[in-house]
Amino acid sequence: MRSVVVGICLGLAVPPAAEAQQAVSAELIKLHDDLHLSQDQEAAWRAYTSAIAPTAQMQDRRRATGDLLPLIPTPRRIALIESNMAEDEADFRRQADTVLRFYNLLSPEQQRTFDSDTAPSRSADGPRGPGSQDPPAAAPPR
Repeated sequence: MRSVVVGICLGLAVPPAAEAQQAVSAELIKLHDDLHLSQDQEAAWRAYTSAIAPTAQMQDRRRATGDLLPLIPTPRRIALIESNMAEDEADFRRQADTVLRFYNLLSPEQQRTFDSDTAPSRSADGPRGPGSQDPPAAAPPR
């Protein structure tokens, strides 16, 4: 039933940011359905989805940084970027801890499903699989 509702929602014309959020939501709904979670795992699922969602504070920080960078001298830019990197790393650590706690509550079969459903997709520019070959190098210009 959820996939029908998501399908209808995705078919509607929406702004790009909302469309991206719906795609993420659709992926989370699919992951939830594929995992076949027990009632005991549902609280950890809610903690997981809450932890991976970007917070308003993160978004505001990135937006403010983007607005400020062109207006300040280089030494302050470097300090601002460094500060943001530290905050991004702290956010990552918090998210990673929650993801690992959730993952460790899953059965081995659920872990395989989680790994499969959350693996990054390969793009034309991304990593190559085993046995693939790089295209021949272009001849150097003369």
